[in-house]
Amino acid sequence: MFVLGLDPGLATVGFGLVYVNRGAFEARQFGVITTPANIPLSRRLDTIYSDVTDLLTRLKPDNIAIEELFFNTNITTGLSVAHARGVMLLAAFRSGVPAYEYTPLQVKQSVAGYGRADKKQVQAMVTRLLNLNETPKPDDAADALAIALCHARAATSLMFNGETV
Repeated sequence: MFVLGLDPGLATVGFGLVYVNRGAFEARQFGVITTPANIPLSRRLDTIYSDVTDLLTRLKPDNIAIEELFFNTNITTGLSVAHARGVMLLAAFRSGVPAYEYTPLQVKQSVAGYGRADKKQVQAMVTRLLNLNETPKPDDAADALAIALCHARAATSLMFNGETV
């Protein structure tokens, strides 16, 4: 099974493709989609939509996993990330790829074993679980791989119990 993890953002979208086979995980591709701050919001969203659609076409994942929003103190940033998430979900829907959403707490719990793990702990576990020589860069790509791993673990657990995703 191939899972494409997406770490939503307006300036930077992290992506990571993880292959899952019998409980083993392998990173196949990861990186970021970026949009410049000096262009209109609609154009930035169009770039994200087009690039995510291109990833879905090229990588052919079985599922995508996307991080849910966590509003902290900056509501303006949260709203722009919500716009970006919306076009990512639309790209998945139009491509016919099932999308699953996970909170930051669920991702940290699944990958690091602790829902309040810090970024370095999560990155260390991503590196270890995917048997990588170094931590994926930039951070958004590592976060996307963590989101993909979260879904991969949840999906294989469901399949193991005889349930389908």
